[in-house]
Amino acid sequence: MPQTPSTTKGMQTRAHLLSSARAVFGRDGYVGTTMSAVATEAGMSLGGLYRYFSDKEDLFAALIADTHDELFRASGTTDHRLEEDPYQALLDANTGYLTHYYDNRDIMRTLVEAASVETRFRDIWWQMRSRHVTRFTTVLKLKFGMDEVDGLPVARVAEAVACMVEQSAYMWYAQDSLQTDPIPVDQAAKVVTRVWHASFFGADRGSAV
Repeated sequence: MPQTPSTTKGMQTRAHLLSSARAVFGRDGYVGTTMSAVATEAGMSLGGLYRYFSDKEDLFAALIADTHDELFRASGTTDHRLEEDPYQALLDANTGYLTHYYDNRDIMRTLVEAASVETRFRDIWWQMRSRHVTRFTTVLKLKFGMDEVDGLPVARVAEAVACMVEQSAYMWYAQDSLQTDPIPVDQAAKVVTRVWHASFFGADRGSAV
């Protein structure tokens, strides 16, 4: 069974294999990727690859291991307090999310595909989305005492808006090769922030930004 290397050379080889895997997954997708293609990309024997990863699922799981937490941290970074300047706090959060998504668009595109065919990755994708919604609804409850939005459960509204941002990121960046008019991250963040802000705080404050 493959083990995490403890030597410097072993760790460098593993990192090289993950870099090669990222190139192949990004090019061929999850379903189309094979262990032999990754080995070829890495310039290593197939047996050498299997010394580090047991199968394609194990390889992709290692590749996305940090993406979940990094995306969560990126979308929670802001210099503004939500209760003092909700528009700017939301803009910072969305900018962080979209920037990290853009930088990892090949992985995120492959994750969406993998989630449709492997339960393990479906669960990771679901957890990624749920963590964002739970964090935001918890803050709304603690800072604003908000349980409902116009009589609707705040968690449901947050789910809908979070899905909008996720799907927008997927369309704009994960499928960027299909875009005839690419949208810069700073502009994209302003577009989705208007929806977030209008949904929970009304449109007036963000309308002049």
